Amino acid sequence: MNIMSRSKKDIAAAVAEQLGMTKKDSEAAVNAVFDEITATLKDGGEVAVSGFGKFVVVEKPARQGVNPATGEKIEIAASKAVKFKPAKAIKDEIK
Repeated sequence: MNIMSRSKKDIAAAVAEQLGMTKKDSEAAVNAVFDEITATLKDGGEVAVSGFGKFVVVEKPARQGVNPATGEKIEIAASKAVKFKPAKAIKDEIK
């Protein structure tokens, strides 16, 4: 199976080509979109993109874990994580 990976720069280049923009302008636009998503999530909000999916911040509680090298029990601190839930259209497209 051939796995394709794209960087933010690759996405900006594709946007520039599709919209007839300069690469510099499309990079600025792509960066602005990702900056807005990040800022919204940082403030505790969620980002829903119709037909694509939703980004949300979830709280992970503190828990105990085990150091695999020593078998020693360790305390894992509470943290936040970003989850993405794809829209039905995306799920259907990748089936």
